[in-house]
Amino acid sequence: MWYRQLHWQIIIGLILGVLFGLLASMLGWVEFVQNWIKPWGTIFINLLKLVAVPLVVASLIAGVANLSDLSKLSRIGGKTIGLYVGTTVVAVTIGLTVVNLLQPGKGLPPQMRQELMESYASNVEQSTQRAEEVQQVGPLQPIVDIVPENFVRAASDNRNMLQIVFFALLIGIGLIGIERTKAEPVRAFFDGLNEVIIRIVDLIMRMAPVGVFALIAGVLIDLAGSDPVRALNLLRALAWYGLTVVVGLILHTFGTYAVLLRTLSPIRLGHFYRAIRPAMVVAFSTSSSAATLPVTMERCERGLGVSKEIASFTLPLGATINMDGTALYQAVAAVFIAQVLGMELGLLDQLTIVLTATLASIGAAAVPGAGVIMLVIILQSVHVPVEGIALILGIDRILDMCRTVTNITGDATVTSIVAHSEGKLHLLVEEEVLRSDT
Repeated sequence: MWYRQLHWQIIIGLILGVLFGLLASMLGWVEFVQNWIKPWGTIFINLLKLVAVPLVVASLIAGVANLSDLSKLSRIGGKTIGLYVGTTVVAVTIGLTVVNLLQPGKGLPPQMRQELMESYASNVEQSTQRAEEVQQVGPLQPIVDIVPENFVRAASDNRNMLQIVFFALLIGIGLIGIERTKAEPVRAFFDGLNEVIIRIVDLIMRMAPVGVFALIAGVLIDLAGSDPVRALNLLRALAWYGLTVVVGLILHTFGTYAVLLRTLSPIRLGHFYRAIRPAMVVAFSTSSSAATLPVTMERCERGLGVSKEIASFTLPLGATINMDGTALYQAVAAVFIAQVLGMELGLLDQLTIVLTATLASIGAAAVPGAGVIMLVIILQSVHVPVEGIALILGIDRILDMCRTVTNITGDATVTSIVAHSEGKLHLLVEEEVLRSDT
């Protein structure tokens, strides 16, 4: 039956979470939700993050070790990074086009603008300080940060995924360079470990409907508190801005990626979006590409037929540097703030946003509160007052959920295209996709 399929159970959990969150806000059950409901969502996210690092290490080492030569690895890496950067530029361009057409900043009431600026002034100050710290580092610091001085310390924080990928690549390359008889036991160990972790992911996903329910209910309570009317007023005031971001994300998620899939892979679009639907719902609920990574890898391998050696390389890399949704949002937010403040951004300013947002999205993952902090840098690059960030913080959590969906969809798209170009895409029929969801 349809309700036994995992993605439908997750969607039902999401809908029930919305309804329960609204009811709890109206009845004043804020403390009950925070103490007894929200922690289950936190547990679900922590479980996904718990397996992310061992999954990347085991699958990437096993995948690289199975390659016959290093030239193949460099070829795959070049394709992957090129596609990630290219789609990010397209995402920023779409964001700028949509925000200039819809002009959401023209209709924000002055009174609401003043209230928002006062309410989130302290948040803006913290983000500005963090942005200044980021700007003080040298031009080669992002490259320096890729190489960990201590793997155990790097593995203790999921934001250091690039360092973990770097270490796993070194181990895999080392296994290629030694005698096969000596490498085989190590390769077999990581193959077995990878299978164990995939099984653990299956077990964790049994909790997904409950985890999603708790996460969504918690988000609504955080937004509305015990006064849903205030939350509705906030959403109404920023509805045009939020709609602008969502329209841009939809165009990129179901437009740009669809064109790439149709032209560069044999995957049918319906098949693709059905296969990764569970990952999209988990991404929406958790707002974290890193937390969703185990689900994305499982969906690409079992749902789309991408080989393990491709998925284990491209997806962890994408979870770190491919932030199309974030870059698109930053472009819309920068122009929206300028419109509210009565500033006109010329062609040169908007080209600066394209360049800065693309570069910022690549380095964003290693910085706490990355999206907003990088937005500070973008605003400074076009001389827009950073205090304007207060205008958008009220609904940033909701939009963060939406842009994370775009981020992981982009990861899966690029992974599928690279896998097909390398002859490592084994298309699954619809029945197999449905069976893997149950």
